[in-house]
Amino acid sequence: MPRFKLICQYDGSNFSGWQSQKSARTVQDEIERVLTLLNHGDLVRIVGSGRTDAGVNALGQVAHFDMEPDMDTCELRDALNGNLPEDCHVNLVEVTDPDFHARFSALRRDYIYSCRQDRYLLDRNTVWYTGNLDLSKLNNAAKIVIGEHDFLSFSKKNLDIENTNCTIFQSQWQESSKIVNYYVSANRFLHHMVRYLVGTMVAVSRGDYTMKEFKELLNHPKHDVQIYRAPAYALVLNHVSYE
Repeated sequence: MPRFKLICQYDGSNFSGWQSQKSARTVQDEIERVLTLLNHGDLVRIVGSGRTDAGVNALGQVAHFDMEPDMDTCELRDALNGNLPEDCHVNLVEVTDPDFHARFSALRRDYIYSCRQDRYLLDRNTVWYTGNLDLSKLNNAAKIVIGEHDFLSFSKKNLDIENTNCTIFQSQWQESSKIVNYYVSANRFLHHMVRYLVGTMVAVSRGDYTMKEFKELLNHPKHDVQIYRAPAYALVLNHVSYE
């Protein structure tokens, strides 16, 4: 049976995240529903590159699934989009290697988090209004996390995960007018990790948290640290890279 790679985008506002849930609306459930419909009622399961939180958006989420469709890939993509809701759209469907795995084959994941320094109501559901930020302080904090570190302090407690080490390839804040975007890339991310990093760096910028305290979280990781978490709606999974 052929394996397919799928790339999709979604507005996470009305989704309870990516992963399938019994009593909540998720992106995985929506796509599986349509694939199963197109597969004449035979269940099709998909595997995503990662589990975005409730409210988090994506421009380049990747998934794989196995299916024997009676149409070519372009027709399959169009059929998916014709049956998916407006807040989820498939960019690409292609046949891939049988060994390809959307999660375990991924080498790098790129996220963008957007903050706004002034009041502008038209993007209030996609950008976090923070007020004025100190770009120098933000980037001083951002540089510290580059490389391999234990990010236990910057993640939601999960006893099922033994390894909390991640390798950060890019960590940088860039300002464009009144928007300040945080660009972060890593081999993997822990639950809520980007949001904890952003929230705590913004707290450093505001003077609510010191750089020394920020370094302490990284150098001496521990469970259940009382730190700042940025809201989900301003976070976007931008791209997933493979070999």
